[in-house]
Amino acid sequence: MTVPADVLVVGASAGGLAVAEALRHQGHRGGLTVLGAEPHPPYDRPPLSKQVLRGAWQRERAHLRSAEQLGALEAEFILGDAAVRLDVAAREVLTASGRTLRADAVVLATGVTPCRLPGQDGLAGVHVLRTLDDALALREHLLAGPRLVVVGEGVLGAEVAASARGMGLDVTLAGLGPAVLADQLGDRIGGALTRLHAERGVGLRLGAAVRELTGSGGRVTGVRLATGELLPADAVVVAVGARPATGWLAGSGLRVDDGVVCDARCRAAPGVYAVGDVASWHHEGLGRRLRLENRTNAVEQAQVVAAGILGGDRPYVPVPYFWTDQYDVKIQAYGLPSAAAEVEVVEGDPEDGRFVALYREGGAVTGVLGWNMAKAARLRRPLVAGTMTPAAAPAVNVSTRA
Repeated sequence: MTVPADVLVVGASAGGLAVAEALRHQGHRGGLTVLGAEPHPPYDRPPLSKQVLRGAWQRERAHLRSAEQLGALEAEFILGDAAVRLDVAAREVLTASGRTLRADAVVLATGVTPCRLPGQDGLAGVHVLRTLDDALALREHLLAGPRLVVVGEGVLGAEVAASARGMGLDVTLAGLGPAVLADQLGDRIGGALTRLHAERGVGLRLGAAVRELTGSGGRVTGVRLATGELLPADAVVVAVGARPATGWLAGSGLRVDDGVVCDARCRAAPGVYAVGDVASWHHEGLGRRLRLENRTNAVEQAQVVAAGILGGDRPYVPVPYFWTDQYDVKIQAYGLPSAAAEVEVVEGDPEDGRFVALYREGGAVTGVLGWNMAKAARLRRPLVAGTMTPAAAPAVNVSTRA
């Protein structure tokens, strides 16, 4: 294999930055370009719904690297210019400003785009939270109005609700699920999180769909549920999921199906790779495709992608990991916990606010979760790792996302 002389990374995200750094660390000395749609240098997304939203961090603290560290990569960063078309055969990317960028290898790291509710774009005060600018705009709005409705009971919605309560706002959390994070963690852990939010003063409207957003004079005034109840709001956060940012790849010839479809080495086509939230790759341990939306996955996946570009040949077979911080609770999970699994507390006690739980499906341990017990959960990680090697793939149907 001929090692590419020039590499283009499309997406100045944590995953895109990790690819650039891994390439340099692994010996690539050729041309390196990082293209980003946002004007900001690479920054960390997890703090957006917590430290940045609460005002504990200034925007610069979310930056992943200093200007000096980015300069040391000897890479060209082109920011504020989105990719709009990819020519796979030529490995050329056209940008919104009209630039044509060509490289011997292209890495797609464009992440996801938040889903929206019908009618929200016509109302001021309705927010999504994906970018640094989103977080800053939402914080400014929350400081001006006391009533917030969060639509969506997943990780992002729950974290925003917790942060807003910490800021003293009147918060209502609405969602289709029966409990907070029930789709990801099941009813037992979801029930514990639901009780946590209720104890902290969050109004809960779970198991009810949103019928419409209401407004007056172009500004949002509330959220009407399918039950007919109207939830008054000065601001609304829509956190109902996200879709892989693949629209710009239409006509490229790449296969797109809940992300950019890749092989076990994260290759989408000869000389074209995908990394992070946008990558749907074949996990050899599970024997099927997987797409994960979290920073840990993006950074770990970048190491394999960089190695593949430089001639390596190893599959990406991670043990998925994610965490969430809500109030004084830190949850860390390894593997693929799901609502379908049996859950057993094996250490600690939920009543004491510290415990470790195992998720099992078909007799196999598919997930380990720690609630304020990070070390104890990490020590049980091998229980999951043993079921995710190619020789021990579990014959179970588990969630495709951590």
